[in-house]
Amino acid sequence: MSVTDVLTECRLQDCVMIVEDEFLIAQGLAIQVEDMGLDVCATAASADEAIDMAVRYRPAIVLMDVRLRGARDGVDAAIAIHESLGSKVIFITGSREPATQARIAQDHPAAVLFKPVSDRQLRTAIQRVRGHA
Repeated sequence: MSVTDVLTECRLQDCVMIVEDEFLIAQGLAIQVEDMGLDVCATAASADEAIDMAVRYRPAIVLMDVRLRGARDGVDAAIAIHESLGSKVIFITGSREPATQARIAQDHPAAVLFKPVSDRQLRTAIQRVRGHA
């Protein structure tokens, strides 16, 4: 295993990317993640930006809002990221509509959380995804 492989493996274990188009919500999530001792490697506000950032930073976990600004939504981004990188996706949504839930299910998410997300809910979901639950 090369030094690059080791560094990539370490980064993948603790790197979280946040995809949220509302700045204050994204900042709140970042604080919660960092309080868990994890690194936020990137934040994105659109599906296209999320895909680009994921390819660049290769996050282990992606916190993904469903409704994003732009032509594509969080489900589109999650599917692309999950299929190409294997990142675990935790959806964060305010919608409980069956159509939205059906779209989310297309990605086989690691977890789905509903806004507003408490510290406890987020911590439990991330720990479960990381295998520490």
